[in-house]
Amino acid sequence: MNNSILLYKYWNLIYPGLPTTKLDDFINSLQIVENHGQPNDWYKDAIVYSLYVDLYNTDFNGLTQKLDYIRELGVNCLWLLPILESPMRDAGFDISKYDRIRPQLLGLPDDCTVDEQEIVFGTFLSEAHRRGIRVIFDVAINHTSDQHPWFLDSMKIEKNDFSDYYIWSDEPDKYLDARLLFKGIEESNWEKLGDRYYFHRFFSFQPDLNYCNHNVLLAMSRNMLYWQSMGVDGFRADAIPYLWKVDGTDCENLDITHIVVKFFRAVLDYVVPGTLLLAEACQPPKEVVKYLGQNDECHAAYHFPLMPMMFKAIALESGNPIKHTLSCDVTPDISPDNQWFTFLRVHDELSLELVYVSEEDRSYIHSNYCHKPEWNFRVGEGISARLSELFEKDVNKIALSYSLMLTLLGTPVVYYGDEFGKLNDEEYYNEQIKLTGKDDTRFLVRGRIDWDKLDNDLRQPDNFHAQVYGMISNMLNTRKDYLTFGRGSLNFVNIMDKNSEVTSRFLAYLREYNNEKILIINNLSSNKQEINHPLDDHDLAVMYANGFSMNDHEGNMIFEPHGFVWCLVL
Repeated sequence: MNNSILLYKYWNLIYPGLPTTKLDDFINSLQIVENHGQPNDWYKDAIVYSLYVDLYNTDFNGLTQKLDYIRELGVNCLWLLPILESPMRDAGFDISKYDRIRPQLLGLPDDCTVDEQEIVFGTFLSEAHRRGIRVIFDVAINHTSDQHPWFLDSMKIEKNDFSDYYIWSDEPDKYLDARLLFKGIEESNWEKLGDRYYFHRFFSFQPDLNYCNHNVLLAMSRNMLYWQSMGVDGFRADAIPYLWKVDGTDCENLDITHIVVKFFRAVLDYVVPGTLLLAEACQPPKEVVKYLGQNDECHAAYHFPLMPMMFKAIALESGNPIKHTLSCDVTPDISPDNQWFTFLRVHDELSLELVYVSEEDRSYIHSNYCHKPEWNFRVGEGISARLSELFEKDVNKIALSYSLMLTLLGTPVVYYGDEFGKLNDEEYYNEQIKLTGKDDTRFLVRGRIDWDKLDNDLRQPDNFHAQVYGMISNMLNTRKDYLTFGRGSLNFVNIMDKNSEVTSRFLAYLREYNNEKILIINNLSSNKQEINHPLDDHDLAVMYANGFSMNDHEGNMIFEPHGFVWCLVL
């Protein structure tokens, strides 16, 4: 169906009876880009690298200088964590201007012009694209900062154009069934301001937008179109399950929320098809897949429950948690046009929300990985720690976790610094508490990179950081050359122990795409293991291995504790 027809259809579903005059003007203003030259499903072959520009290397000029490092790492897509104008009380997710980048990230003075912004950011985009690296970034579309001009006008007693851009009430007596997302940090979803209250799902300084107002929908669409016109390859749609609110519901995953997302997708497709819309929906997969729609909402979504199950599998020394999570009982099939995004760590905590893990799983993972009380987040529903800290600097466990993440289904996301085993940053954590006034332990997993120190560490082969970097970079560069990992089917393979019984201590699977077949075997055990060749009627060519060898005389495979192997099946 023509995208303009879709926009009218969605408009009438969201705002029945509302004239289309403003939509007419909006559609007439759109400028279609012809022959944009990118395959619409490029994200299936991506290896994503997530970073904060300032914490990574000061600003976009510094980031541009590190593009060769990123490319050599094996990465072909950058996910820029919040870069838009912000008071920075929530690491930039509290946006105060959607059409401006924070001047310090541009290396420009606070009073810089839009033209100056476009020169610096445009140069960065050009340099990234020249190296074959696509760029996506975060857009928080559910809420803004309380310093956004819209909110500053909305809070005024006098009626104005922005009065109902947010959700106001004389009493905090609506949406009482909406769960409190920041338990232990916020006491309510309502914040008093003067004689009124405004609604928020996250921090109290992040008021929720009111999408019942059609002007909000059009304004947010224009914001994304501006960056699309600059050459941005996609957007991570932050917190989309909460966009629409209805009193008497939990205000999550409501039907009209999906229509709003369809509207955004149709707008982006209208101008530049293939502009990625990535769903950040911290929900069970059966709910998350609804944000893919019939390939008419988001192109891709994070597979949240797979992440904690990879940690559980390693602690339990059993592949069963992963097998169960990827079974049709938990993970529905998705369209070949859509994609899961997988990750081990990102800028947030190791999330253990009970919306997608059981209380038993939450307790088990928390007890095995929350090694310090200060890592506790949201009263046990998360752990704030870097990957290297969670695995207590065990190089082989770190490598094994990456073997799982890089070879299971979907597009992998690498969090900056994890490729060299970056540790928690307590100095940055304490600095941010003073700045924000909130004891948010997620700040532990952020922090700056000291490039001089890192360069020195990487020159020492026995250094922990050099060991991690050597393995992760080799794994990433191996993966990027095989389309099977991002596009192929996944079928689990039984591994037999010495008693010829199926063992869960290994997680093995075949990835197949076209005529290519790859066998992955991961030893989840903390003990050395010897197994029979699981495909003894096929020859194997080792692509990458750690802690693996063959007993050629007996034809057995030998795995050191937490060893693994990736093989081409010949």
